Formats: sequence, structure tokens, C-alpha cells
Amino acid sequence: MEFEIPNFADPGVWISLITLCFLEIVLGIDNIIFISIVAGKLPEKLQRKARNLGLTLAMVFRIALLLCINWIIGLKDPVMTLSLFGKEDIPLSYKDLILIAGGLFLIVKSTLEIHHKLQEQDEDLHQKKSPVGFGAVLVQIVLVDAVFSFDSILTAVGLVDYVLIMIIAVIISIGVMMAFAGPVLRIINKQPTLQMLALTFLVVIGVVLIAGGFHQEVSKSIIYSCLGFSLIVELLNIRLRKKRTIKLNDTQL
Repeated sequence: MEFEIPNFADPGVWISLITLCFLEIVLGIDNIIFISIVAGKLPEKLQRKARNLGLTLAMVFRIALLLCINWIIGLKDPVMTLSLFGKEDIPLSYKDLILIAGGLFLIVKSTLEIHHKLQEQDEDLHQKKSPVGFGAVLVQIVLVDAVFSFDSILTAVGLVDYVLIMIIAVIISIGVMMAFAGPVLRIINKQPTLQMLALTFLVVIGVVLIAGGFHQEVSKSIIYSCLGFSLIVELLNIRLRKKRTIKLNDTQL
């Protein structure tokens, strides 16, 4: 695949661009959730800076990968074989290993965050939070985005023939992430139950990445549908709790 200037007078080019932008934004939902949770551990005045700087570095990383697209495609070639008892050997490529490592990172990180929040509630330590380094948050944002980058770029290769179209789609999707990461962070921070829902969703995404690394495909549309349904149920619960609180306050008055 070579870097060529597409004919923007061709409607098919615009359809490809819109389709790829939509795909990148959908695939970026889990990325936005992770960024919102990690950045939320910083002081409020640094959260926006961490989000924007992390996403900017991630955008540069994705564009650099796209400029090396032929090398990225080569990462799909098997480099080792995993033998399992009673089953056929599973060929693993560098792409598979990256997905497995990224999935493990998401599972471990999300599980530790869930444990931390449960411990925080049990011991009432919300006023004794240990400081989180700005650099550490930034590194986590870039690392997670790197994992998702390999997956989304290799998916895009099957949809679009022009590297320039992929670069434009990446820039647009990162811009959307920057615009929505802040509101998502504010909503999640206000509702602890939404934080737990988001963290469990990231655990599921980690499992999906590991399954993909072992060539066991799991439909992401099903995962996102379950997330959407769970989110609607939780929003209804939040509204119900709010009404009960208002009713209780009125009764006490």
C-alpha cells in the first residue's frame, strides 16, 4: 500500500472517509472511558491537559504507524506457534502478542482500580488519596491508545485503500475524543456507580482483546449493545435515587 492522493471528486472516497471516521469513533469509546478514568485521578486543573496531551501524542503515534503501513500489515505474519493440550496449534503474530499484552494490561489496571474504589469506600479514604504523577497518567493513556491503534489500523486496511484517508479519519476521531472526554469524565466522577460500570466494561474489552489475540473473534457490536443496555438501566437507577432523595428531603422539611 502506497501513499497516494485520492480523487476527492469521487463520491466513493467520501463514503469511505465517513465510514472510517464512524468506525474510528465507535472503536474509540473504550479509549475515551479509560482516559476519563485515568485522568480523573489527577487534580482537576491538570485533567484537561493530560487528556489533550495524551490524545495528541496518540494521534502522532497513529499517523506514524499509518506512514509505516506496510510494516504494520507485516505484523500479521505468524512468528511463533502456541501448542495447547488436545487442540490445534495456534499461530501467533506480533499483532496477536500486542493484543494479548494490551488486554492483560486493561484487565489488571481495571481490576486494581475496582479494588481501590471498593477499599476507598470501605475505609473512607477519599480524603487521603495518594498523589498520581502527571507523567504516569500520560504514559498509560499513550500505551492503551497504542494497543487500540494496531487493532483499528489493521481493521481500516480492509476498508480503505488510501493512507491519506486513514490519516484524516484518525485526526477527526481524535478530535471527537478530545471533545467528549471532558463531559464523560465529569459524568463518571459524579456517579460512583458509573465508574464501576465503566471499569467492568474495560475488563470485558481486555478479555475481547486477548480472545482476538488467540484468534477467537467476539462480536464488538454485542459488547457495545450490552454496555448501552447496562448504561440505560443505571441511568434509570440514578434518576430513581435522585427522586427518592428529593422526596425524602421534602418529607423532612
